[in-house]
Amino acid sequence: MFQIRERRDGVSLVVRVHPRAKKNAITGEFGDALKVSLTAPAIEGRANDACIEFFSKLLKVPRSSVTIASGQSSRNKVIRVAGISAAEVRKTIG
Repeated sequence: MFQIRERRDGVSLVVRVHPRAKKNAITGEFGDALKVSLTAPAIEGRANDACIEFFSKLLKVPRSSVTIASGQSSRNKVIRVAGISAAEVRKTIG
């Protein structure tokens, strides 16, 4: 099962990004990471921007609350989301 770490100011989760997909969606799990397909290419940070936008809309939080803590140039990323609990994330993602 994918990992969600509760933090004082929100949560962090590990994701594996598949750029240039047909649609933006969560497509399953990859080890302890959540697999996320994004339509944006991995060029000039576009996939990173799309990842932030995707989680912002999915979790219904402001875009400024979502950051990429590590993995800016990798498929494996750690996403931080401020102002939300691990329980809320699990409920939304399923």
